[in-house]
Amino acid sequence: MFISVILNGFNIKINFMQRIIEQKIINQTNQALLINVLADATSLSKQVLKSALDKGCVWLKTGKKTNRVRRVKKPLKVDDEVFIYFNEKILSSTPTKPELLLDKKGYSVWLKPAGVFAQGSKWGDHCALTRLVEKSLDRQTFLVHRLDRATSGLMIIAHTKQAARELSELFADRKIKKTYLAIVEGKFQDKTLRIEENIDGKHAISHVTLLRAAGNKSLLKIDIETGRKHQIRKHLSSVDYPIIGDRLHGNADKNYPEDLQLQAIRLQFQCPISKEEIEIELADTKKISLD
Repeated sequence: MFISVILNGFNIKINFMQRIIEQKIINQTNQALLINVLADATSLSKQVLKSALDKGCVWLKTGKKTNRVRRVKKPLKVDDEVFIYFNEKILSSTPTKPELLLDKKGYSVWLKPAGVFAQGSKWGDHCALTRLVEKSLDRQTFLVHRLDRATSGLMIIAHTKQAARELSELFADRKIKKTYLAIVEGKFQDKTLRIEENIDGKHAISHVTLLRAAGNKSLLKIDIETGRKHQIRKHLSSVDYPIIGDRLHGNADKNYPEDLQLQAIRLQFQCPISKEEIEIELADTKKISLD
């Protein structure tokens, strides 16, 4: 149950069933500590607020910039604006740890588990790959491409602005080859299939190869020339082979017990630092399969 409360002229949304708080606070005291300002303005204890800050649901606006803030004893100036997006259910989530597969210092390659976000939202980032990598390696992180939350597989995370810029250019210029596996409903009828169908008005091409079929399921390899949002999910659904576990573009409902059976298994590109050719592929034991 949501109720709206007017406090100091600001509308605060509170859900007492799940403890959800969306609140804007304008600091009135110079050099006031962030944790004290939050404690005075919310119903949350300092211990809970410290955890919330670490998990990334507090934002600070100074001038025209709004940034995530984690420093508990951050001193504030008069008229600094603090935003808290506290959702007890989200903040209590425990992410599966990603696995480091390659570390080139300027960037790294990880196996992102299904259920882990590529990046955070205003509600927090403790279940996001960027934050998990930042804490694991103690380096800054920059997102250069994405996988859906439900998709597992290989992701590149940049650690310098230069690496981020160069890797982003490689993705934009389609110079990073990406290969996926998918398990779909039905017995796939073609050994290979080229799907060329616009997505959201943009050109999109997927190359599909049948690896194995068993019963009413098929294991497919997909190489994509373009990287449109939900490209593989939409393309396979468009030819009547929806991916198992796809609640958005397939036949799975919200209570379907199986995860989305889509996985990024291989990346191939020229290293922007050493200029060597990089080809990294998941071990067979980590790949999705029909077994």
